Amino acid sequence: MAAPAFPAPKVIGTEKADVSYTDRQAVRVVAFNPNGDVAIVYAKRDNYYKLPGGGIEPHEDHETAARREFQEETGGVIKLRSSNCMATTKEFRFHLRQVSYCYVADLVDDTGEPNLSDEEIEDGLGHLWVSVEEAKRLMAVAEPRSEFGRFVKERDIYLLDEATKGGAAEV
Repeated sequence: MAAPAFPAPKVIGTEKADVSYTDRQAVRVVAFNPNGDVAIVYAKRDNYYKLPGGGIEPHEDHETAARREFQEETGGVIKLRSSNCMATTKEFRFHLRQVSYCYVADLVDDTGEPNLSDEEIEDGLGHLWVSVEEAKRLMAVAEPRSEFGRFVKERDIYLLDEATKGGAAEV
């Protein structure tokens, strides 16, 4: 079976020849509830909004990582609409070279509780469900207080735009 094809990534940041990078792969999820609202995560400490998601563990495929990360950050259970990745980014920040893969999903169960790491608790992470338009607005008007938050803002605005282009991800 052929390896999946991924969309060409949007590059964020600049790759520097004199930097030794750690490679990381991650997933991001544009998940819809039955009302057509999308889940976003607010990071209170650094004042930015992001899509649920995070790093892919060595033993995980993209779908498994997407389901785990979504559950950890929101408590919800999702089902990917497709194994097709909707958009990708390639980020160069600090000593990290990260590729993020974005998938569209539907909420299956929202009765669980988030399982945040200590760092995520310190960051003040909390999720909310809003319309796609409101998610884009909140992401755009947020003024991150850190360089990391600015990278996340650029990445996730792009991924949300790509995943919802032309109504492709509507409920």
